Amino acid sequence: MRIALGVEYDGSAYNGWQSQPDVPNVQDTLQLALSKLAGEPIAILTAGRTDTGVHALEQVVHFDTNIARPLSAWVRGTNALLPKDIAVLWAHPVSEEFHARFSAQARSYQYVLLNRPSRMGVHHGKVGWFHAGLDVVAMRKAASYLLGEHDFSAFRSSQCQAKSPIKHLYEIDIQQQGETIIVNISGNAFLHHMVRNIMGCLLYVGKGKYPPQWMETVLAGKNRKVAAPTFMPDGLYLRHITYDAKWGLPQGTMPTRL
Repeated sequence: MRIALGVEYDGSAYNGWQSQPDVPNVQDTLQLALSKLAGEPIAILTAGRTDTGVHALEQVVHFDTNIARPLSAWVRGTNALLPKDIAVLWAHPVSEEFHARFSAQARSYQYVLLNRPSRMGVHHGKVGWFHAGLDVVAMRKAASYLLGEHDFSAFRSSQCQAKSPIKHLYEIDIQQQGETIIVNISGNAFLHHMVRNIMGCLLYVGKGKYPPQWMETVLAGKNRKVAAPTFMPDGLYLRHITYDAKWGLPQGTMPTRL
């Protein structure tokens, strides 16, 4: 039997999603809880890895098991065995053709940025922060150059293991709510550090270091060295994974950070 799970987590205490020896990570923590509930080893596969300090509002994983449990048990039972910063949102049976990663049609990320002179206190680790004023209109103009299918080598980490730098961005929406700027980015797939590198470039434009057209130059240059530094992970959330309706997974309104 193959089961898909929706999972939410606060990544502050973890060295990212991926299983690693001797460091806390989300994958090992969730696998351990599922294995205890099932009474057998459970190995999970995910829609996409998140980096150290990055959060998820709805990560999707799947696993195979011979153990029969009510779907409610895979949710409530697993949650009883998990730390408070990781929670299973839903469980759904799927066919063996389903794959959390390869069946995904799109991924959506959200970056929550506090834009004020003083750093955050209450929301430390949950939002990014930039002290100087930002021109949101200029940031929107810069973001427009990234929409569509492009070679995103300029926004790719040197540790990226993706086979191709060509990705398709469907949406970059930037909204301001008082001192908070919310950036929603959706695409078919993302490179390692791609969203954080885009954020770094948007901030360069927003603070007036470069005009919006600079983003087009960076993209065309395909050179990571000419782009802005990678921005902090704190405010980054994996927001939603989109699948074909045939899988029957919960596909309601995307969760939102604020």
